[in-house]
Amino acid sequence: MKRRFFFNKVSVGFLGLGLATSSFTKSTKKKGKKAKVCATVDQEEVFFYANVIHESVRVVHIADTHLFKDDERGMPFQEYSNRMARAYNQTTHFKTGAKTHPEEAFERTLEFAKEVNADVITLVGDLFSFPSEAAIEWVLSKLKETGIPYIYIAGNHDWHYEGMQGTLETLRDRWIEKRLKPLYQGNHPLMAAYDIKGIRFLAIDNSTYQINEEQLAFFNEQVASGIPLVLLVHIPLYAPGKSIWFGCGNPNWGAATDSNHELERRPKWPASGHTQTTISFHKQVFNAPNLLGIFAGHIHRNSIEMVKGKPQIVSDDNASGGYLDISFLPMDQKDKKLIL
Repeated sequence: MKRRFFFNKVSVGFLGLGLATSSFTKSTKKKGKKAKVCATVDQEEVFFYANVIHESVRVVHIADTHLFKDDERGMPFQEYSNRMARAYNQTTHFKTGAKTHPEEAFERTLEFAKEVNADVITLVGDLFSFPSEAAIEWVLSKLKETGIPYIYIAGNHDWHYEGMQGTLETLRDRWIEKRLKPLYQGNHPLMAAYDIKGIRFLAIDNSTYQINEEQLAFFNEQVASGIPLVLLVHIPLYAPGKSIWFGCGNPNWGAATDSNHELERRPKWPASGHTQTTISFHKQVFNAPNLLGIFAGHIHRNSIEMVKGKPQIVSDDNASGGYLDISFLPMDQKDKKLIL
């Protein structure tokens, strides 16, 4: 497959988001001054400036590594892992065009995170092509070596053994419990909040393309806190003009548009489309006054969308070396004079 060029330089500004101060006290719901935010994207570098950001936060964002390492423990599952075990044996680097592979790409990205002294590594799904014990153990050891905190949420391949019987929800629950659980570091696997220097990162699992009622309630509670939020999801939220693979909240999503269920050997998407809960989540996200932005993966190519003044930024696949180098930064005085 011919690789995509990464972002050309893009700069967007959006005003009046009404963010509160960065207090982490849940009982405090003071309304802060309205935020003035500027987001700039230049190649894989992303910069967020806001008057509600008081300390810089450096994030290395990884999606879709598709590691396929396996060993004898995976032999009983080969009928379910066979296709994806061959899907990313060799890739082409998104920037240089050189031959690479997922393990090399992942290690190089972790090295970069150490070089820049990142505050956190965000892993937003499809880290694995299937839930291989060997691959999961390898990733845990590599993350431990960095000494950098990380946030993980699952993608649709992380827990999917193709052709295995069960609903998407039951299969996700099963393989999170059996294999992926250590990656969550004791946090809820479907929804968790991580506070880093005044910004709250919300990891919400939408790897079934749907959101459940507990996740929606969790998100609404975080919005009510008034704390500046960043949303991490695997599947991007639908934006007008985007394809069906921007599936979360996509009004065109459903059985009639599911062309891959036979290839992926999974249940077909429901004829009724998204649940009302999923549609409500989409609406609440883009109405959230304290949401700085959304970061996702899944589609294996970079994109940026603006919906109601909220930027959603999607990373190229890490299997081909892609990542995002994200900096959340306070505005300096000269920029405040221009923007505020």
